[in-house]
This record gives sequence, structure tokens and C-alpha cells, in this order.
Amino acid sequence: MESGDKFKGTTTVGLVCRDGVVLGSERRASMGNLIASKRAKKVFQIEDTIGLTMAGSVGDAQKLVRSIKAETKLYKLKREKPISVKATSTLMSNILGGGILPYYVQLVIGGVDKDRSSIYVLDPGGGCLEEKLTSTGSGSPIAYGVLEDRYNEEITVDEGVDIAARALKAAMERDSSSGNGIDIAKITSDGFEILDENEI
Repeated sequence: MESGDKFKGTTTVGLVCRDGVVLGSERRASMGNLIASKRAKKVFQIEDTIGLTMAGSVGDAQKLVRSIKAETKLYKLKREKPISVKATSTLMSNILGGGILPYYVQLVIGGVDKDRSSIYVLDPGGGCLEEKLTSTGSGSPIAYGVLEDRYNEEITVDEGVDIAARALKAAMERDSSSGNGIDIAKITSDGFEILDENEI
């Protein structure tokens, strides 16, 4: 995640598991060669069982998180039921694709509905693809090496946490824009939980 206006930096991961979704990121925010922050928050709760990770411009990402939180609350008020993961991703896709200037971000939205778990990857132009596992940011090629080797669709969220942590740690070892600790969220039908660092 960058404090400037370039789209690079960061490593985030997302995995669909048998009993939920795992989202994770490291904590470094860079501005060119400068480490602008060692405590950047890149994993957010959007709804009770929906979360989001972000790579790219800090300002753009924070604005988008505020917007999608407001939109999902309005959806719930109007329809008297929670929004689905797919509908949240479609809303965000419309926001990304509807502006004059692009947002310099790559987002992963994931969560659990009544009948299934899912993650969606969104690009700066509003493209939206459903995936089973993903990684974004400059450290993603390294993270993918771990994810592709260890992931299968039958893993539990606890196993997914282990795989996500290993993928992020590998990226932090080799990508200079990734570092300074890990945040991982478990999302199940019981809710959204950011894990304590000691648990990770």
C-alpha cells in the first residue's frame, strides 16, 4: 500500500475455505523508498460476515472503505436483510468503474453468506472476478508460490490462517514494500474476527 499515487507495494491474500474465508495482509505502507507507516491497516470489516483487503493508494482505499460501509448499511435498512458478498462486490465494482479518474487500488472482498463462502478480486477499473484463492500487491508473486503449493478447497479456516501467514511471511522476506507484521481475519457464519498477533 502506497501513501503516494502509484499502484504498487503491499501483499494481501484471500482464501475460500470449507467453513469460511481467510483474509490477510502485512502492515507496511511505503512512499517510494520510504517506509511511511509500519502500522497500516489493510484488512477491514465491512459487514458482520464480510471483509476487505486493499493494495494501492492509501487515500483511495480509505475513501472506498467508507463508501462501501455506508452503501451496505443503506442496503440493509432498505431491504431489511444483510447484503451478500456478491452484491457487495458488485456495488464496489460500480463505484470503481463509475468515476472520471481511476482509483489506484486492488481490492479483495470476501465473506460468508447463508449457503456459501466466496472472495472477489476487484481491479482499479471496476473489473470483478470470483476466485478461490488470491494475492494482490507487489509481494503477490512470492505469496502465490506458497498458496498454490499448500491450498485446497477442503481446508478449514484454521488451516487457511496457517497458509495465509506462511504466504505473507514469504513475501515479507523478499518484497521490500511488504513487512512490519501481519493482520489476518477469519470470517465464518459466526462472524468476522481479526486474530491476535500471538495466535498468528
